[in-house]
Amino acid sequence: MGDENELGAFLRARREATKPADVGLPDTGRRRTPGLRREELATLAGVSVDYLVRLEQGRDRNPSASVVLALADALRLDNKDRVQLKILSQCESASQLCPFEDSPFAAEVPATMREVLARLDPTPAVVLGPWYDVLAANPAWECVMRPSGVLDGEGPNLARFTFLDPRSRQLDPDWASTADEQVAVIRQARLRWRDHERLRLLLAELEAVPEFARRWKAHTAPRGHAGPRVLRHPDAGELRVSTEVLRVDSDNDQRLVVWLPADDATDAALRRLTGGLEPVSPARLRVVGD
Repeated sequence: MGDENELGAFLRARREATKPADVGLPDTGRRRTPGLRREELATLAGVSVDYLVRLEQGRDRNPSASVVLALADALRLDNKDRVQLKILSQCESASQLCPFEDSPFAAEVPATMREVLARLDPTPAVVLGPWYDVLAANPAWECVMRPSGVLDGEGPNLARFTFLDPRSRQLDPDWASTADEQVAVIRQARLRWRDHERLRLLLAELEAVPEFARRWKAHTAPRGHAGPRVLRHPDAGELRVSTEVLRVDSDNDQRLVVWLPADDATDAALRRLTGGLEPVSPARLRVVGD
């Protein structure tokens, strides 16, 4: 997972995930590798096989816009994957657009956002870092999530909980979609924060988990959850929550996630779990790293 050839790895993953029938080609039987052969994709995109090999192997990292568009069309990429391909091609061909090493990073949550978290209570809300560190959470979110085990230990991280804690599968009936989304978001974060020590340590933990490794290799783009999320809470049973995600600090890719009840039963359950909490001072918020 330490490869620097993100563009080539993405193209190969998409080629291997594309069946001949998906692009109007006949299936000629058994293949040594899944998906399209290089010569098939090269023909569809109007490039040479040698050039495609150089792109996949990282020996050529400067494809023109027309080549990027031709490859996206040939692979029948959807809009999210097209955006991902565009970002990767820009980062590979013009590294100054993606300053991996020079980007500062801080996990501190701005004071104004701590105030927002406090005033949102008793609506559950949490601020997440670019690779799912829990940076700050209001008491309502803590009340709801602490019984699940998400906040156990120092430096809670949602991706670590998803892939390393078996309780995550009990909590989330749509575990596979959550896992897909988290891997895709972490991969995007790695484009910018490649050399950050905390991210490297997290990836070192996760890369030994087959479910993570398989998804990492697939190079999927973030797609998000459609509709309310369902959680099987250990004390309150099934909760259905709609989430609102707001970017907090663009310099550090922090995002505020607010949970809203999606039905009356969940609304009542959240009220019971939070115990009718009163608004609190920002000083009482859980802030990791202070």
